[in-house]
Amino acid sequence: MGIKKLSMVSAFSENQLIIEKKCPDDKIVALAGNPNVGKSTLFNNLTGLNQHTGNWPGKTVTNAQGRFLHKGKGFILVDLPGIYSLMANSVEEEVARDFICFGDPDATVIVADATCLERNLNLVLQTLEITNNAILCVNLLDEAKNKKINIDLKELAKQLGIPVVGTCARDGRGLNELMDEVYNLAMKKPSKAGYIIKYDKPIEEAISILEPSIKKVIGDYNSRWVALKLLDGDKTLINSINQFLKKDILEEIEIAEKMQLAREVLINSGIDNNLFRDKVVSRIVMRAEEISRKAVSYENELYNLRDRKIDRIITSKGFGIPIMLVLLGFVFWLTIIGANYPSQLLSDGLFWLEGRLYRLLTAINFPAALKSLLVEGVYRTLAWVISVMLPPMAIFFPLFSLLEDLGYLPRVAFNLDNFFKKACAHGKQALTMCMGFGCNAAGVVGCRIIDSPRERLIAIITNTFVPCNGRFPTLITTIAIFFAGYFSGALRSLVSAFLLTMLIVFSVVMTLLLSRILSKTILKGLPSSFTLELPPYRKPQIGKVITRSIFDRTLFVLGRAVIVAAPAGLIIWLMANITIGDASILSYCARFLDPPARLIGLDGYILTAFILGFPANEIVIPIIIMSYMSQGSLMELENLYQLGELLRNNGWTWLTAVCFVIFSLMHWPCGTTFLTIKKETQSWKWTIISFLVPAITGTLVCFVITTAVRLLRIV
Repeated sequence: MGIKKLSMVSAFSENQLIIEKKCPDDKIVALAGNPNVGKSTLFNNLTGLNQHTGNWPGKTVTNAQGRFLHKGKGFILVDLPGIYSLMANSVEEEVARDFICFGDPDATVIVADATCLERNLNLVLQTLEITNNAILCVNLLDEAKNKKINIDLKELAKQLGIPVVGTCARDGRGLNELMDEVYNLAMKKPSKAGYIIKYDKPIEEAISILEPSIKKVIGDYNSRWVALKLLDGDKTLINSINQFLKKDILEEIEIAEKMQLAREVLINSGIDNNLFRDKVVSRIVMRAEEISRKAVSYENELYNLRDRKIDRIITSKGFGIPIMLVLLGFVFWLTIIGANYPSQLLSDGLFWLEGRLYRLLTAINFPAALKSLLVEGVYRTLAWVISVMLPPMAIFFPLFSLLEDLGYLPRVAFNLDNFFKKACAHGKQALTMCMGFGCNAAGVVGCRIIDSPRERLIAIITNTFVPCNGRFPTLITTIAIFFAGYFSGALRSLVSAFLLTMLIVFSVVMTLLLSRILSKTILKGLPSSFTLELPPYRKPQIGKVITRSIFDRTLFVLGRAVIVAAPAGLIIWLMANITIGDASILSYCARFLDPPARLIGLDGYILTAFILGFPANEIVIPIIIMSYMSQGSLMELENLYQLGELLRNNGWTWLTAVCFVIFSLMHWPCGTTFLTIKKETQSWKWTIISFLVPAITGTLVCFVITTAVRLLRIV
C-alpha cells in the first residue's frame, strides 16, 4: 500500500477543496458518514495516516486527505466531516454537501453504523439524491453481530441501487472488498443522476415545472435535486451554486419565472417554506424506515438495553456529576503517583548527561561563556521541562484517551450541557473544554465543532481557564509542597489528587461564569440547540490508544514545549547573567514588577516568570528557581523538600502558593495558543480579548483573595 501524506486544507471558507495529486490519474474518493460510525478509523486503515479518531460527534471538522494504492491505481481519500444530514444546518453539513456536489469525486463512500442503520440511511438517501456514484459501507458488523442484529447486504443493495459492502474497520475486515467496489465504480464513473424519492403530488408538480429550466443552466449536475433545494430556499446551496457557475442562478429569467410558477403551485396546496422542508424530511425518514424493515432484522429487540441501563446511572442528575469527579480524581491520582519515580529517573539521567556534556565541551576548549549559555541555560532548561512534563503526560494522555475510546466523554458533555445552557453557551463547549486538558491550542481548534460564531468565540476565549498539560506539573508541584506536604505516603497522593480535582471544578465554574458574562455583554445572544449522540460503549483498543496517546499527543506536546523552551532558556540565561551596575536584567525586571505583584499575593520574580513563560507554561517554575538561586542558571534540586525550602526562604507563604496556583490556572494563553486563536478567529481584536479576559480575571481573583486575607490578618 503506497502512502503519501497530503496537505490538509480547511473547507470552512471555501466551497472547493484543493486536492494534491501525486499522479494526474489518481481517482478522488469522498468519505462521508454520521459521527461515530468508524469513518476516521476506516480512513486511517486505508491511508496509513495517523489521524486522531475521537469517540464523539463532530470530531473531524476539516477535510483530511490521504493517498493509497489498489490494483496499481492511486486513490486520494478525502475524509469529510462527520454529519447527520445534508440539509446544511451547520458548517460541517455545508462542507460535505458542497464537496459531494461540486468537488466532482470519482466515488463517494458513505459509511453507516450497522447497529443503527435505519437512522444512518437518512444521510445515505440524501447523498444518493445528489449522485448515484456512491458505495454504502456498512461498518461495525462485529458490534451488530454481538447485539444479534442481522443485515441483509444484498437486499440493501437492491433497495438502494448501489454497491453495498460490510466491514469491521477496527480490525480491517472487508476493506479489500470495499476497495474493489471503489475501483470498479471509479473506473466506469456512472451517471450523476441521483436516487429518486417520490414526494407528495404538489412537490413533484413544482419540481417538474422548475427542473427543465435548471437543466439548461447547470448541465450534467442533478437538476432534480437542485430544483428541490431551490424550492426549499436553501440559501447556502444557492450561494455555492452561484460560486460554482460564477453567476447568479436566480437572475436567469427563465428560472425566475418557473420558480414563481412552482411556488404558486405549492402555496395553492397550502405548503409554505417550513411545511415544504417538513414534508421532504418526513418522506426521507419514511423511505429509510421502509428499506430498514426489508434489510434489517433483530433477534433481540432489547439489544441496547445494557447501554441504556448504564446511562441511567452515568447521565443521571444524582450520579452523573459525582461519577465524573471521581473518575477525574482517579485519573489525577494515577498520574501523580505514577509520575514521581520516572520523573526522578529522567532528572537523574539528564543531569548526569549534563555533567558529561560539560566535560566534553571543556575538553575541546569550548568558550566558557558559550559553554555556560548552552549547558546551564539551554540544556538545563530542556532537562527540567522533559523530566517534569514527560512522565505525567505519558500517564494522563493514555488514561484520558481510554475514557474517550470507551465512549465516556460524550456523557461528560451530556452532564454539563444544562450548565452551559444556563451560561448561555453551547453544550459542545464541554467537549472543547475536555480537549483543552491536553493542550489549550487543541481545544481552541476543537471549537470548530460549534456552529454558532458567537458561541464559538465564547468557547475560544474561555478555553484558557482549563489547565493544559503544561500547567499540570506546576499545579501538582505547588500542591504537593504547600498543601499535601503535611501528609505522607499514599495519603499525600490522595490529597494532591483531591485538591487538583477541586481546582479543575473551580476552573469549570469560572469557565461557566465568564461564558455567561460574555454572553450578556460583548457577545450577547441565546444558546443554540444541537444534537449530541451518545455512542455505544465500546471495548477500548488499549494498544492503539497507548500508541496514539504517546505519538500523537505526548510526543507532539513535548516536542512543542522543547522547541519553545530551548530559545526561552537562552533568553533567560542572558537576562540572568547580563548585569547593569550591581544587578542583572532579570533582577531589574523583578524589582519593577514587585509592587503590582505584591497586590495580587505574588512577588516580582514570580510575575516576571509568568511573563517570560509566555512561550510555554512549562518554564515558569524553572525561571523562578533560577531567579531565587541568583546563580544565573537553573540549579538541580534533588527533591520537592529542597524546592519547598527554596521557595519559603524567598518569602513564600500559603497565601503566595494559593495566588500562584490561581494565577497559573487563570492567566493569559501561552504563545502557541495565542497564535492558534489568531488563526481560528482571523481577528486581532478577538485574539487580544482572549488574552485579556483570563489575565484580568486571574488578577482580580488573586487581588480579592490577597486583600481579604490581609484585612482579616490570617497570614
